[in-house]
Amino acid sequence: MKSKKSILFLINPKSGVGSKNRLPGIIEKYIDTGKYSYTIAYTQYAGHACELAADAVKEGVDVVVAVGGDGTINEVARSLVHTNTALGVVPCGSGNGFARHLGIPINLKKAIEFINSAEPVVIDYGKLNGNPFFCACGVGFDALVSNDFANGGRRGMLSYVQKTLVDWVTYKPEVYEVELDSVKNVYKAFVIACGNASQYGNNAYIAPFASMRDGMLSVSVLAPFTSLDVPKIVTQLFNNTLDRNSHMRTFAARRIKIKRKAAGPVHYDGEPSVMDAELNIEIVPDGLRVLALPGWDGTCSPVPIYRQFYDIVAGAV
Repeated sequence: MKSKKSILFLINPKSGVGSKNRLPGIIEKYIDTGKYSYTIAYTQYAGHACELAADAVKEGVDVVVAVGGDGTINEVARSLVHTNTALGVVPCGSGNGFARHLGIPINLKKAIEFINSAEPVVIDYGKLNGNPFFCACGVGFDALVSNDFANGGRRGMLSYVQKTLVDWVTYKPEVYEVELDSVKNVYKAFVIACGNASQYGNNAYIAPFASMRDGMLSVSVLAPFTSLDVPKIVTQLFNNTLDRNSHMRTFAARRIKIKRKAAGPVHYDGEPSVMDAELNIEIVPDGLRVLALPGWDGTCSPVPIYRQFYDIVAGAV
């Protein structure tokens, strides 16, 4: 008789919005106890999830589930790369870009049921100046908004939109030297995004062609645009057609080098940071085991805009 797999749920009580008090009861009710023997632990400080996940690897735990947002996933996953322990996700963050790319439901009950049906597959991950990322990284306007959002106190989609509108008024695009697999070009850019996943979160698809299993990063360079262009760009961002915009250029590369005039803000997996003027970004193929549905090819199935609006109104996001 096949023994049960061990699974550890790491809950970040501070991620996203809302209380996490219901989670243990939901896990107990819906996890398949015929398949998994589970335990639950709570993170207590920044970096704690990384420590707990590393301990789980040493103990031979089969699956560690990050219960939180993309920042929590980053902490857990960086301890699981190149090990036999798989990453699972119960999305409880503000954007949940990683989970959405994998098709993991935002609803807690359905996310647990997803875990019951899923099997481990191997995916790629990226590095930004040596720092692992699993969803996306970038410079420009999105890095500025990410920094302001992280320091703004309030979470959620409405707060993100508010920060975006405020920063839009004063932001000035920079000039970057971009080297993609040894091919150099110079761009004046509003945003440069490198995606292992297709979206930032909240179904904002910045890298429409991204796959987590193709050994490549999807690079999106968005040139400066006017206020008149905003409605079209926002619509295309959320319906996964931004690559069709005349201000957007998309590439695929294994290694990316970005040079700017001075050190400044960057973001990776939604977390802001300040890094040097020169940024080195690379893909690490087949570096992480993650729970996904059987037959998943590494790409994302976009959510139609009408469904996104329905989820927001219904309070499911």
